[in-house]
Amino acid sequence: MKNSEQVRLFNSWRQVLVFLSGFVMTTMVIGDEASDQDTANTPTPAENYQMYCAACHGKNLQGTSATALIKNDWQYGRSSSNIALIIAHGVEGKDMPAWKTIIPIQQIFALAQYIVDAQESFEAIATRIPERIQTQDYGLQVDVLGKGQLEVPWSIEFVNDKLALVTERSGRLRWMRDGVVDPKPIDGIPTAHLGSPTAGLMDIALDPDYRRNGWVYLAVSHSDGDKSDAKAPGMTRIVRGRIDGYRWRDQQVIFDVGEQLRVVGGDRWGSRLLFDDQGYLLFSIGDMNNWDYSQDLAAAAGKIYRVHPDGRIPKDNPFVGDPTALPAIFAYGVRNSQGIATHPQTGVTWFTDHGPKGGDELNILRVGTNYGWPRITYGLDYTGEVISEQTHAEGMAQPIVQWTPSKAVAPAEFVSGAHFSRWNGNLLVGSLAFEELWRYQLDGDQVVGEELLFENYGRIRDLKVGPDGAIYAVMNDPHLILRLTPAKENVAGG
Repeated sequence: MKNSEQVRLFNSWRQVLVFLSGFVMTTMVIGDEASDQDTANTPTPAENYQMYCAACHGKNLQGTSATALIKNDWQYGRSSSNIALIIAHGVEGKDMPAWKTIIPIQQIFALAQYIVDAQESFEAIATRIPERIQTQDYGLQVDVLGKGQLEVPWSIEFVNDKLALVTERSGRLRWMRDGVVDPKPIDGIPTAHLGSPTAGLMDIALDPDYRRNGWVYLAVSHSDGDKSDAKAPGMTRIVRGRIDGYRWRDQQVIFDVGEQLRVVGGDRWGSRLLFDDQGYLLFSIGDMNNWDYSQDLAAAAGKIYRVHPDGRIPKDNPFVGDPTALPAIFAYGVRNSQGIATHPQTGVTWFTDHGPKGGDELNILRVGTNYGWPRITYGLDYTGEVISEQTHAEGMAQPIVQWTPSKAVAPAEFVSGAHFSRWNGNLLVGSLAFEELWRYQLDGDQVVGEELLFENYGRIRDLKVGPDGAIYAVMNDPHLILRLTPAKENVAGG
């Protein structure tokens, strides 16, 4: 009688044989007709990769929420047939779906070979970050900060024109002085729950009265259980504390939920922090990979919240007094907002929402509004499953802009200051999967112009206009920060 390992291997190879026999049978059925068919509309392997794989494995196979595909440690084998098997059948117990009903068999084999070929060519095709970028209005000087010093940086916040704080998803908070990242982390930061791909230490914000009170705010994935256990119930927590040199002290919890509202195996934690022009703290929490929570006012996930800086609930919050709702909720029906910014002239707050496979959104934040997820959406699930047949519904807001295919839209920041005076009031939006930085011109509640400033330099996790007037882009993979300033030779501006 075979032992368990032999049975496992036998079943694995039986799957391979079944899969390969299916491919052979398909080829026999198609026969010579394949050569006569119009293949002009057949996606290339690269197109299939970007369509089905890039959102999780990275635009350049570098890994995002799922493992990198440029690597040496192939758990299930590096050959194209092994990789094709995984693509077709998925991996049980992992977040790797089966694609055999979505992608034709021939294209699965071609996609697997594309991944194998990429192992040799990736370094050659990796894009070098240039020293200059030309835009419609400005030539940009590009300075690379923190290269080789940061590990998955998530957010940056400036204390003054020389000093900033940088969060790393792994749970570190560090100083950056004059563009140089301090190797010594700040001690005493709350330990992040790291049991899911997007969990960790996320956004950072300074109190509007920071110079007087010293309060620093953090968004962190939290669990009272094993911080590395995916099954430990967790939820995004907002805390504040003060920093004394390299020590975090005086911590206070601004927002947290009880054990009954925490989520087991959750993902998509959010979380972006913003003090609006009235001094309220806004923050987002993603749907924690549980779609229906976004429509449930008694659930914490899938919302945008508003509180006083000390965590008190504003009396005019829309659901205060509703026994079926959390009183801190300001808006709901959100999937995973990772960009919130207030217009410097109008005071209107805009936010991005990271969609599934399609359906990324740009919205205006309005009190008590339902943004529809998952009842209405322009996107599909990553497996190709239809989430909703509806894109519109009464009582649910339409996005100002929706992006399909998904850019994996993340940070948002309004331009202000003298450095980029022609862009004042324009909205910058960054993306993860497409590795793009866009500039949007607004007129009231409409986008009236757009420009792609750059792409393919890395996943853009945060954007900030510093007190020095420069634009700072926090990048993942490569893990660094780009500082953008007008170049001396301003070709477009004259």
